Amino acid sequence: MEQNILSYSNTINGEFFTILLVEDNFLNRRFAKKILEKNYLIIETDNAESATKILDAEKVHIVIIDIHLGNDKKNGIWLGQYIHEKLDIPFIYLTAYGLSEVSQKAIDTQPESYLTKPFKEADLVLSVEIALKRYFATHPEKYNWVLVKENEFYTKLPAEAIDYFESIGNYLNVVSNGKLYKCRSTIKEMLTLLPARLFIQTHRAFIVNKRKISKFNSVSVHIGELRIPVSEKYAKSVMQKGF
Repeated sequence: MEQNILSYSNTINGEFFTILLVEDNFLNRRFAKKILEKNYLIIETDNAESATKILDAEKVHIVIIDIHLGNDKKNGIWLGQYIHEKLDIPFIYLTAYGLSEVSQKAIDTQPESYLTKPFKEADLVLSVEIALKRYFATHPEKYNWVLVKENEFYTKLPAEAIDYFESIGNYLNVVSNGKLYKCRSTIKEMLTLLPARLFIQTHRAFIVNKRKISKFNSVSVHIGELRIPVSEKYAKSVMQKGF
């Protein structure tokens, strides 16, 4: 099999995630890459052996693997088992087959998700987002930043740089140094991810960076001249903290 390794970024700038896409069908690989490159850095290869070399040499945040990579022993399931045993990163399987004995072997390697081809663009994007969110929810020591949307790109925003979060339905407004970003999350979900030493909930719709608070009382906290409400439910907690 011809080895094909194409990197769409030689460096990681600290703002975007890198996905390793392992798929031996060129058209399928191109389709998945076209969907994902809008928001992520993509490294691609067509076989499991070269994938392990990339994983040894590059910083990869998540791997997408076609289960059926060629006919040798180093197929997609072999690669999934390799990642499960040796690396601490999430991975997603792609397959053209439904539930089968092969599928069960794949599930036993504990992937974050399992997509059957042909898949919809939204399904692939959502699977990646959920996999990343689950990973950092179970690895809170690594979660010192928040994934936010800035125009057409996702950005890793350092948690300590965030002023506050405001709930807007199923999304959060994230404000950092007066600049507005969007984040697909709820207040409850975000609280499980943020470092408690930095953030406090002041209202059902607000989480505030304690280090950014300039003054406070039982009804509001201030970040500079901006007033953020404190509801009765959270007033006692706010007053006890003292900041």
